[in-house]
Amino acid sequence: MYVICVYDVNEKTCVKVMKILRKYLFHIQKSVFEGTLTPKQFSVLKEELHKVTSDEDSVLFYFSYNEKQIYKEGLNKVNESLNILID
Repeated sequence: MYVICVYDVNEKTCVKVMKILRKYLFHIQKSVFEGTLTPKQFSVLKEELHKVTSDEDSVLFYFSYNEKQIYKEGLNKVNESLNILID
């Protein structure tokens, strides 16, 4: 499955969240990661993040089982080399 993760977490939690996400996904910009995961990897990722986040933190996942139907468009400063979607 193709996953996009965005987060808004406490400053003390931010480094921990980034380290976990970097193990599974590509860092796109400040609080955004994306990549392809198996359902098992997705489950493990959520478990790891749950251990380091609190009720005040926000971690959102957007996912699709068919990445060919996802389109990404950017404005201004966009690093096209990080675009891993298939057109």
